[in-house]
Parts: sequence; structure tokens; C-alpha cells
Amino acid sequence: HYIVARESFRGIQGKFLQWMGCYSIRRGLGDRASIAQTLSLLKQPQARVVIFPEGGCSYQNDTVMPFRSGAIQMPLQVMAQLAKKDPDADMYVVPISLKYRYTQPMAAVIEQTLRGLEQELEVVPLQPEDFYQRLLAIAAQVITRIETEFSLPSTPDLDWNQRIQRLRHHVIAQCEQQLGLSPNGAPIRERVYKIQALLESEEPRTMAEEDTLYRTTVRLLNFDAIYDGYVAANPTPERFLDTLMRLEREVYQIEHIQPKAHRQAIFRVGEPINLKHYVTDFREDKIGTVNHLTEQLRHNVQKNLAN
Repeated sequence: HYIVARESFRGIQGKFLQWMGCYSIRRGLGDRASIAQTLSLLKQPQARVVIFPEGGCSYQNDTVMPFRSGAIQMPLQVMAQLAKKDPDADMYVVPISLKYRYTQPMAAVIEQTLRGLEQELEVVPLQPEDFYQRLLAIAAQVITRIETEFSLPSTPDLDWNQRIQRLRHHVIAQCEQQLGLSPNGAPIRERVYKIQALLESEEPRTMAEEDTLYRTTVRLLNFDAIYDGYVAANPTPERFLDTLMRLEREVYQIEHIQPKAHRQAIFRVGEPINLKHYVTDFREDKIGTVNHLTEQLRHNVQKNLAN
């Protein structure tokens, strides 16, 4: 069985996901039915449940987003119950890393993508042979356009990462204000999921307002993991195109973009963790144990991506 975000079940894709043994979860709001289903499945002998602990896509091939604690809390909760009846019962959490590699040279595709964005943004490349400098010029124009759109003043003393962070907080605050929500200090990704869940469950004031809010949340998720230095640290074709496709989503207002060429998927399976060894810790300190294991698993997945 697989736990998949509810919005993925729209259209014909939903039929396929159900056929694959997937069931839905509503992100952002407590989905009691989905949680109950997961707990029930985990109690079954030889149960196998696939959980995507990031809760969403970072749009960056080498970046692992912070894990959501429920991915470890639910199996730990079941393990603690099973241990009361059988102290020797086992339950394993197996970290799996997935990344993609293009199987052909991508320089021509990168050049074509850069040229398309430059034409759309009216950016003239000063060094046509330097792909990275062209990428920076495009990104600078995109950030400036968004700041102007949301009436944020120019601040030369801020670096790019600070400007991106300022944009994220400003835009999410505007969305929450429109829905009458109070900022709760949660990560922006979680706040976006809550807004999207509310847009789906509540009667919108107008269809245009709902569409605008939803589109804004999509833009927020698109920029949630981006940071200055991702490409410079390791300028692979994958990292270049991760960033360029993110910029294309923003500039062309497209939610989903197809990969630029054929890619090979690479799976790496990490060392399984037997949760029975953490039952005592869980009973003594539930939050601390869950947080520790959640971060341990995230670290293992990130390490496997780098190999």
C-alpha cells in the first residue's frame, strides 16, 4: 500500500493509483480517516506500507526536504502496541532514496531552455558561453519581478537567499490573511498545505479568488527549497535543469513540466531500522524519540542520494 496526496487522485490518474494499492491523505489538516487506515494496515502481519515522508516534491534532485514526523510516529505507535502482546515482535522502517540522471548529453537542452527564458524575460546574455552566469541573470530578473508584483521594496543589502526568504514569508502571510488564518510558526510548506486543504474543503468567495490563491500556493511550493548556491556547489546537468525548470514554472505559469529528456531512476535502499529497539524510549519520551528517528532517517536518505 502507498499513501499518496489526495490531489493526485484527480482524473484517470486516480484510477491507476487505486489499482496500484494507493490511498489518499489530505495534507495540511488532520486526516483522521487516512491515519486510521494506516494504523490498521500496519497492525496486519507482513504489512508493507510506503510513506513519502517529505510530504511533497522539492523539485531538486539532490535535496531532501525535512521529513514529516507522522511517517515515523504511526509505525512507532503500532510497534508499542504490538510489543505489549509480543515483546519479540519486529517492525522495520526501511529508508529508500530515489534520484534521477539524464542518460544523454544535456548541454544543447540547457542552452535552449536558457534562450527561451531570456527571450521571455528580455534578458540579453553578456557571456553566452557561460551557462551559469546566464542562469543567474534569469534568476535575478525573476526575483525582481516577483518582488515588484507583491510590492516589496528593493533592498540591495540583502543577498539572494534573504530575498527569497523574505518573499516566501510575505506571500504566505498574504494568503493566510485572505483566509483569516493566523500565522502559527510552522514551516511554510505545512502552511501551504493547510491553505490548499481549506481551499478544497470550504466554499470559496469567488472562483477567481480561489484560483488566484491556489496558484499562489503552487508558486510558493515551487520556490520552497530553492537557494542560491545549489547549482554552483555541483553544476551537474540535473541541477542546472532542476533550477531552470523551476524558473520555467514561474515564468510560464505551468504547474507541471515534463522532464527534458530520458532519465534513469536510481534507487538506493538504506539500512533497515527495527523499531522494537525504540519502544522503551518512545514510552518515556514520545516526541523526543519520534523527532530523533525522523531526523536519523532523513539524514540516511540524504546521505544515500550523495553516493
